[in-house]
Amino acid sequence: MFEQRWLIYALLSAVCAAFVPIFGKVGMKDVNDTLATGIRSIIMTIFLVGLCTVMGVWSKVHTVTIRPLTMIALSGLAGACSWLFYFKALQFGEATQVAPIDKMSVPFAAILAFLLLKDRPSALNWLGIVVIAIGAYLAGLPRHA
Repeated sequence: MFEQRWLIYALLSAVCAAFVPIFGKVGMKDVNDTLATGIRSIIMTIFLVGLCTVMGVWSKVHTVTIRPLTMIALSGLAGACSWLFYFKALQFGEATQVAPIDKMSVPFAAILAFLLLKDRPSALNWLGIVVIAIGAYLAGLPRHA
């Protein structure tokens, strides 16, 4: 069971992420998208600071060296930009179109992991990645009345 722990967390992540465009689209009805992203980030910060406090992990913060800190900071900046663009897209588009296009991050991440991290997906993995890209494209197409 422990070998599949990543899968459980990944599925939980996907389920939680599925609610983001729904709550975001409804919540942004009369709110500026950048302000909505800022409010969302504050809520996330409060939640995560509280969680770290409850878990007692702040005592380990001194063990984080400059390289991991830099990479974590860059990850945070990339995430912030992603959410700014995501909420901007939700402002103008339908959640059923925006969410699938956002999932193009899967093939983009696979390519970057291949190039930068030397990950080596199998041929079957690459086929799945291509299918995700095709599915995201098809799901994001405009509806025809």
